[in-house]
Amino acid sequence: MAKSIVILAVLALLFVDQIHAADPDLVSDFAVPDGVDESKLDGVFFTYTGLRGGAPSSNNGVGRKTVSVRDFPALNGMGVSMELLEFAPGAVNVPHTHPRGGEIFFVVEGALTVGTTDSNGKLYKNVLQKGDVFVFPKGLPHYQANFDKTNKATVVSAFASSNAGTVSLPKNLFGSNIPNEVLTKAFKISAGNLQQLKTSQN
Repeated sequence: MAKSIVILAVLALLFVDQIHAADPDLVSDFAVPDGVDESKLDGVFFTYTGLRGGAPSSNNGVGRKTVSVRDFPALNGMGVSMELLEFAPGAVNVPHTHPRGGEIFFVVEGALTVGTTDSNGKLYKNVLQKGDVFVFPKGLPHYQANFDKTNKATVVSAFASSNAGTVSLPKNLFGSNIPNEVLTKAFKISAGNLQQLKTSQN
């Protein structure tokens, strides 16, 4: 009897842990921000205009404008968010992961090479054209690259989380405080090469 209770308790904890891994479910039609009178809400509450004018350019050639619960409170509890990405010719969105949500990627303009790896390191890649869709599973490393030397590419990306998060692998590995000895052994590189990689993240 005691063993059964222990097993049930462990299973219950595992089940509760899985529930907390996703966006919480709403117990109402939508989440009203604290201090806001729901009776005064209208269609403006459900409208986000921040993508007008496109995504701002950046040093790495990938302009991005994220639409998450931080910027758009109506997303709270909805379990979705999105991003507008504009890739300059030759731009690369470095390998990264989204720990809290899968991603679906729609090419609006141009062409992009995309790829994701599974937990065994197998690469799944393709060249996407205007109108194509690709999905990146939650938590798996992936990248996008515009190898066209002349034309930009524009993408709308949607996430299965109101705040999917982004972990840039180069920055989180080589821009962190992980000891040099660990990184040189893990990547089988010299201390000099490691310093070059660390410098490039600044």
